[in-house]
Amino acid sequence: MKKGASLLFAATMAVSVLSGCGNKGTEQGAGNDGVTTIEFWAAPNPTQQVYWEAVAKEFEKENPEIKVNVSAIKESPSSEASIQSAIAGKSAPTMSENINRGFAAQLAESKALVPLNELEGWDEIVSARHMTETVKGWTFADGNQYVLPIYSNPMLFGWRLDILKELGVNEPPKTYSEMLDVAKKLKEKYPEKYVWAKADLADPTAWKRWFDFFMLYDAASEGNNFIEGNNFVADDKAGINVLTFIDNLRKEDALLAKQVTDPFETGLGIFTDIGPWTFTYWAEKFPEMKYGETFTLAAPPVPDGMSTENVKTFADTKGLVIYASATDEQKKAAMEFMKWIYSDPKNDLEWLEKTSLPPARDDLATNEAFTTFFEKNPVLQPYAEAVPNAIPSIDNAKYNELQTYIGQHAVNPVVKGEVDPEKGWNEMKKAIEGDLK
Repeated sequence: MKKGASLLFAATMAVSVLSGCGNKGTEQGAGNDGVTTIEFWAAPNPTQQVYWEAVAKEFEKENPEIKVNVSAIKESPSSEASIQSAIAGKSAPTMSENINRGFAAQLAESKALVPLNELEGWDEIVSARHMTETVKGWTFADGNQYVLPIYSNPMLFGWRLDILKELGVNEPPKTYSEMLDVAKKLKEKYPEKYVWAKADLADPTAWKRWFDFFMLYDAASEGNNFIEGNNFVADDKAGINVLTFIDNLRKEDALLAKQVTDPFETGLGIFTDIGPWTFTYWAEKFPEMKYGETFTLAAPPVPDGMSTENVKTFADTKGLVIYASATDEQKKAAMEFMKWIYSDPKNDLEWLEKTSLPPARDDLATNEAFTTFFEKNPVLQPYAEAVPNAIPSIDNAKYNELQTYIGQHAVNPVVKGEVDPEKGWNEMKKAIEGDLK
């Protein structure tokens, strides 16, 4: 979720950070009793750990020859740093979740991960879970699949529907010109309000670009890759269009890039990125935020002239990996565990009920196993429908540095009116291509 990836290399860290988080690979594997033990590290999130502990117990009942030890990844200083420390100290687990595509690229580059497509059962998992389309976006530059995506959060934009209606607008704008028209109407009626009030727009921190720039870029480019391997392949026209759109909002005084508490919830801003984890928090703190009344959800706006159907967006998505240090018996057992989980949609339904994170399935919006859930939770239906149009993060080991350049050279200075969009894009491109060499 919205948590920066601290990419600290394990050589500088004491392996003792991981004590109690898992046994060394050499101590795992088949014991004298013929039972293969695998260590599974769950995300440092209580609901996810509870889920994995429950499914592990059910799996063990049907597969007594495999034991799954579930524990949470240490989050200090970060889960990524803890995993790297474990790898360096030869105490990596058999498998873990909570891996995004960028971090996976870093691990794959150091040969720490097993290409899942080379293990027996991979195709069976993809087919049984109905995720053929969803998993395509996870193919790495070398053609391998290092991660099985567990969930895919297609990031959507929230609109203050109540305020739009006060402006005479009954549904969210779908194009840049429609959005600029709303900006004009908003400033005329409520000069003190903004379309987009978000301090992160002026912050170069790498992960923040997932929730502004990449949402807009994926939509404007129809999902065109940004970087492939070590090549910058972004759609220049789409990128400049995005920055021009942001600049036009600035010119309308419709952007506020300063720290403000809860700007969307208070109505200071009427447009913001929203993930499905938001609604539990709102139910407790902002019960007045009601779907279809106070707010609604929409795909990112697109440049004029583009189709407004099946619009692409960024996917906040993470998945499972198997570590190369695992024994052959552990790798086989890990695949059996994955096959068991994803052969039955009831396990994905249980995941959805516990976490509200949309399972990475092509059929999430149509499979009858999930119908009742979405009838009870209609605010999550738009996320399910958008899963096939969700684009995961770039698969480059330097993703942290590369995404920082997007903010430093393009998004941040354009938001501040310090550079024109085309120059900002070219400066960003120059910095990225220089780092990729």
